[in-house]
Amino acid sequence: MATAKGKSAAATPKKAARKVRILVGKPGLDGHDRGAKIIARALRDAGVEVIYTGLHQTPEMIVSAAAQEDVDGIGLSILSGAHNYLFPRILQLLRDKKMGDVVLFGGGIIPDDDIPILMKKGVDRVFTPGTPIQQIVDYVNDRIRPRK
Repeated sequence: MATAKGKSAAATPKKAARKVRILVGKPGLDGHDRGAKIIARALRDAGVEVIYTGLHQTPEMIVSAAAQEDVDGIGLSILSGAHNYLFPRILQLLRDKKMGDVVLFGGGIIPDDDIPILMKKGVDRVFTPGTPIQQIVDYVNDRIRPRK
C-alpha cells in the first residue's frame, strides 16, 4: 500500500509502547532483601522495567522515587511486621502526590488476617512466602499497564 509520498505504509515505524515500570521498595529497618532482589530480577527478565530502591527506605523516599521514575506500580517487600503502617502510609503519600493510579502490591511476612484489611485500604495484592515467582510475574503482566 503506497502513501501520498510514494512510500509503503508498512515502512513507517510505529512508536513502541512504553514498558511497564515497577519500583521494588524495601521500606523500614528490615535488612533482608534477597526476596526483593529475586522478584526484581524475575520482573526484569520478563520485560518489565524495574527500579530497585535498596534497603532502609522511608515511605517518603519510596514515593519520591516513584514520582521521579514515573512508575506504574510499586511492589513492597516487608518482613519487619510494620506492614500495617507502611502500606497505608505509602498509599496516602501517593494520593497526596496525585498518583493514586499507581498500583501498590507487596509481600513478605504478613499474617493472613491482615491481608483483607490492607486490601480494603487500597493495597492491590499481597503475596505471602512460598508464592511461586511466576505467579507474581503473571500478576504484574496481567494487572499493571503503563499509565501514560
